Amino acid sequence: MLQELEQIAQIVEQRLDQHETRGHTLTLKVKFSDYHQITRSRTMLAPISELSTIFEIAKALFESIDLENRSIRLLGISLQHLRQL
Repeated sequence: MLQELEQIAQIVEQRLDQHETRGHTLTLKVKFSDYHQITRSRTMLAPISELSTIFEIAKALFESIDLENRSIRLLGISLQHLRQL
């Protein structure tokens, strides 16, 4: 699951670079096979833009979730409070 999370983080980084944008709040969305959905967010003082930072924050948020032996059907990472370079 962490490999998938890293791939999503890479896509987010590419989009940030493409649009010359950075964000301050990272949100992780997890949807389970029973369509239950949870989100976890973390706001940083410095803008987030590097792959390593995006992945580490997303990984920490993911590891804080109690999966309760449930199947995950969707993972998503988004950034809010965007700022142009």
